[in-house]
Amino acid sequence: MTNELVINARPHEIRVALVENGTVVELYIKRGSEQELVGNIYLGRVLRVLPGMQAAFVDIGIDKPAFLYVTDVYDELRHWEQIMLQEGDDNSLEVATPLRMRLLKGYDINIEGLLQEGQDILVQVSKEPLGTKGARLTSHITLPGRHLVFMPTVDHIGISRRIEDEKERTRLKKIMQELRPPGAGLIVRTVSERAPKEKLKSEMEFLTRLWTSIQKKRETSSSPSLLHKELTITLRAVRDLFTKEIDRLVIDSREEYQLIVGFIDTFAPNLRYSIELYEGRDPLFDAYGIEMEISRALDRKIWLKSGGYIVIESTEALTAIDVNTGSYVGKRNLEETIVKTNLEAVREIAYQLRLRNIGGLIVIDFIDMEREGNRERVFLALMEALEKDRAKATVMKMSELGLIEMTRKRTRENINLFLTEPCFYCEGRGRLKSPTTVCYDIFRDLERELVSGEEGKVYLLVSPEIEKEEERYSVMELEKKINRRIIIIAKNDFHLEQHEISLQ
Repeated sequence: MTNELVINARPHEIRVALVENGTVVELYIKRGSEQELVGNIYLGRVLRVLPGMQAAFVDIGIDKPAFLYVTDVYDELRHWEQIMLQEGDDNSLEVATPLRMRLLKGYDINIEGLLQEGQDILVQVSKEPLGTKGARLTSHITLPGRHLVFMPTVDHIGISRRIEDEKERTRLKKIMQELRPPGAGLIVRTVSERAPKEKLKSEMEFLTRLWTSIQKKRETSSSPSLLHKELTITLRAVRDLFTKEIDRLVIDSREEYQLIVGFIDTFAPNLRYSIELYEGRDPLFDAYGIEMEISRALDRKIWLKSGGYIVIESTEALTAIDVNTGSYVGKRNLEETIVKTNLEAVREIAYQLRLRNIGGLIVIDFIDMEREGNRERVFLALMEALEKDRAKATVMKMSELGLIEMTRKRTRENINLFLTEPCFYCEGRGRLKSPTTVCYDIFRDLERELVSGEEGKVYLLVSPEIEKEEERYSVMELEKKINRRIIIIAKNDFHLEQHEISLQ
């Protein structure tokens, strides 16, 4: 089986799926009206300093004030950088809260001694706004390239933990010591393994020129202002995910295909012939079976092959996952049946955490097991299943009640929360697809059913909530694609997710 990066690009929405051995393991979605903030660098202005929280609110020119924690502005970085580089990953822009609290113990650090209201500060967005929370900021700037992450404020060299060969780690560290500017830091990314010195030098020079440009722009800008914008979701996926482990990249947009080819020709020309423009009649995600996996990621109950199932429930405070035997009755005894169900559930849970991007506090309620050895076996299986996950996870030992508490780094919004909204039919007791999600599902149904070149009209019967959606530009683009006029008719008796297509 092959590993593939599959990109479905439309003017209204871009979806990126990482497929490993035929299974979708990661999904990224960007909609046209949404801002992409992570990685952007701003000249911000401090609005409020909060001594009780050891943090500050910063205006960076977006709707909500962003949040800056004390250790993300603290300028004595020796201890901070050691923790970050030992426990972070290739793309780390922040240190987890427990690490921050550990760092603060024993040091007299106060936010009011570092920042004052009205002060200008150079910051980078490390986490997108989630729900009611504003964006998370750091003043420790990182500029990611394909092979290196340049850290102009940190005097340290880090090598990706996924590069295990000690000789190669030594070689890379020696090269970085020669190339890096005095006082600056670097993280060598996994893709740099076996990379020639010339390629690393070229990227290092590019990143230092970029940093110089940002500094010059800062001198002539007033706060709040954007100094540097991160790459689009498509090029970020190419930079961060399109590694030697990926056999092929497939995309269905000629315009985005050309952008990717230009990017690859500059930074990784050896991957040029692994890029494919999809021009099949079926929508790309249908052809690869990805739509089915996305629908499954919205389900509350996930069935296991044995007949057991897991239930995933998200709340504001945590995500609870419950494991049940369901219709599985086993062959020998109850303990064996329970252990087999729990082990099968472990693989599915690790997969769903990664696919749905479930972050924060997670509590897993496994079926109770009498033997300590079986509890340890399930715990170790979970640790092994989480190894492929790029998001850092901290897992506690299983309790006697069969509970495992864990945290998973929250990098972006949960897919389920992103694609759905509280159900207004049942006053928020459940969830259903948002009008925007339904609207884009309809666009895909039209592409599926209609053959380009056949003239005529399409009558689209939808719920009034869908008819109100401001997607006129996307409808016009779709009319050009299918060569038909689309007439939208609102039906008051239609459920939000119901629609009908009629041809004339």
